[in-house]
Amino acid sequence: MRPTTPSAALPVDLSEARGVAVDAAEAAGALLSAGVGGPLDVRPKGTGGDVVTALDTAAEELILGRLRAAYPGHRIIAEESGVLDGAPGEEMVWLVDPLDGTNNVAIGMPVYAVGLALCARAEPVLGVVHDPVSGRTWSAVRGKGTLGPDGAPVRLPSRPRPGRRDNPVLAWTQGHQVTSDDPVAFALRTAVEKRCARMLQLWAPLVAWTMLARGDIDGIVGYLPEIVDLPAGALVAAEAGAELRRLNGGPYEMGIDRPASELGFVAARPDLLDRLLETTTRIAGPDGRFPSSC
Repeated sequence: MRPTTPSAALPVDLSEARGVAVDAAEAAGALLSAGVGGPLDVRPKGTGGDVVTALDTAAEELILGRLRAAYPGHRIIAEESGVLDGAPGEEMVWLVDPLDGTNNVAIGMPVYAVGLALCARAEPVLGVVHDPVSGRTWSAVRGKGTLGPDGAPVRLPSRPRPGRRDNPVLAWTQGHQVTSDDPVAFALRTAVEKRCARMLQLWAPLVAWTMLARGDIDGIVGYLPEIVDLPAGALVAAEAGAELRRLNGGPYEMGIDRPASELGFVAARPDLLDRLLETTTRIAGPDGRFPSSC
């Protein structure tokens, strides 16, 4: 994915929308920070071991209130509430992940984030990621770059950190629907891990995306990722200089209307991308859907 500016004029001021989203994410982050040390009311979510807490729903309600007040006609897709309709024919859609890393919070591990993205005609044009643990926020407007916590532009370093050119540090992410015995996930993760110094599995993809944007890690590989948190983080990293491709090496299209099978990705600093794709394309089939023998 290469940052581009949508061809048609948008019915929203993205600078203003960035401010609304940043304020909402940071307010939700403050709510989360205040609540992580108390009773969490952890409940199962689905059958794959995922969980939800009262903090998820409280943070989401706060964000939805802010978005509805500022943009009453926009559609919203939220992690816990699902699809919330907007005005008839509305092309602007917000994606809201109020607590990315709920499983971490549930076991007392402070690795989590808040993510919001705004899409126009299914294409992400604004992404915001807030890290309540550090109190830092990153935001990106498509074609306009990424801003860091101090409001200064963020750019992925042009060179890897010492010792990491041939031994990169990578992150792995997969969707909640991926089971522990998924043969494709196992084959892909194992092959990539052999090519790096360390593979992180944070269970909070938004945190990994900000780490890539800063150059703290060198790349991310994603298999059947969750759509609700993908655009915010990916846009932040892409606008900072990371490059994204499909797992089979094809161009990466971020559109939220695409099937999950087309959302698997390799994201990395430009000089590392081809080497990672050498590994993933051996496993991915020519259409990126993977051979059944994996």
